[in-house]
Amino acid sequence: MANRKHIPTETRLRLFSEAAGHCQRSDCLQPLFPAEMGGDKHIAEMAHVIPHGEMGPRHEERPAGEFEADSFENLILLCPTCHTIIDKDPDGYSRGTLLEWKNNHLAALANKQGIRAYDERDQVRDAVVSAMAENKAIWKEFAPSDGSSFEYDPESETAKTWMQRMRGVILPNHFRTQAIIKANLHHMTETERQTFAQYQEHVRGLSERHVCGVAGGAIRYPAEMDGIFE
Repeated sequence: MANRKHIPTETRLRLFSEAAGHCQRSDCLQPLFPAEMGGDKHIAEMAHVIPHGEMGPRHEERPAGEFEADSFENLILLCPTCHTIIDKDPDGYSRGTLLEWKNNHLAALANKQGIRAYDERDQVRDAVVSAMAENKAIWKEFAPSDGSSFEYDPESETAKTWMQRMRGVILPNHFRTQAIIKANLHHMTETERQTFAQYQEHVRGLSERHVCGVAGGAIRYPAEMDGIFE
């Protein structure tokens, strides 16, 4: 049996970030933090495109030379149903097919969500404001005022609600906002691009904490984001 290593937190975080909270099978794209589960738990599974060792789905497509099965490039994030489907029918789901899903995932998801490139800056502004409005309302209602109040009572109902909203609503809205902006980078000024880079780092930190369980990495939300595309 091949030696299986622990998949690094950085790889898991990158997978979740680039999947934007949705199954990467192009004809699925279902949320990985289902609303029917309260948004508190994810159902995501890290599927290997090429398996460990010389057996398993698509093993005959293993590239020549040195190969790391647990690398980001060889993993795709799927819901449990799609993970089962691809591994039960490897002839129907080749390495090329899976990598194509992954490479085109954000474009497919944006298309499903109605995200597109706009002709005018004010149209982008309206789309971003709409995507972020729910986050602001939740933040005002549930966020810890001093940034650390939940550390003293993480089992409180308020803390649990905050965590649920973060995983099930806030992070998906952040992913949607990022997709809208990425589709409209041509409208951004250089200063706005710098603000967007800070915003992306803020979201990466939130994902690291609330999805991967690694605390301390998030930077503050850049206030300049509130005026982006004005």
